[in-house]
Amino acid sequence: MRAVIADDSLLLRVGVAKVLQMSGFEVVAEVADAESLLSAVELHRPDIAVVDVRMPPGFRDEGVRAASVIRRNWPETAVVLLSQYVEERYAAELLASHNVGVGYLLKQRVADVEEFGAAVRRVAAGATVLDPEVVSQLLLRRDRDRLDVLTPRERDVLEQMACGRSNAGIAAHLVISDSAVAKHINSILTKFGLPQADTDHRRVLAVLRFLGMD
Repeated sequence: MRAVIADDSLLLRVGVAKVLQMSGFEVVAEVADAESLLSAVELHRPDIAVVDVRMPPGFRDEGVRAASVIRRNWPETAVVLLSQYVEERYAAELLASHNVGVGYLLKQRVADVEEFGAAVRRVAAGATVLDPEVVSQLLLRRDRDRLDVLTPRERDVLEQMACGRSNAGIAAHLVISDSAVAKHINSILTKFGLPQADTDHRRVLAVLRFLGMD
């Protein structure tokens, strides 16, 4: 798979590029600002763009806005936003308008080569992936009354879904069987009253409801 990296920090760009290459990606472009990012995506049409939230010239939300443009104009290119800190508004904005093939990870996650590479691969394959710390912070700010219909184990499974884990990944993390995970997920979708549709899409809808973004 082919990737484009956008970050004004040369050191971080080099680090992310190295990690992605170790994970089997071909890095086709490394840029330092949002305008160059959009040009690189238009030229290379990568499978994924890894984008800093704050970039020149304003160091505010240039990366978030560029990510939205990419998902709108080149939907075949997935996007992972990288942030130094948990910035709830940016995660919410991205997921509210684009909930397939998107990720929001903290920069500290790059140091975990295996986990970061796996997360980027999941996003490139069309999943929605949130950093575990982002999920925790979002939940602290949400009214969880809507989750009262779920059992404690179902809430555990749904939280892992929000982190973008596959059924097998959830099973390994919670030390339960794959069949148990599938049973819990089916129960979650039923209790949330989600319409019959593509299974992956229903999982995303469940995550959005879990985070209070639906």
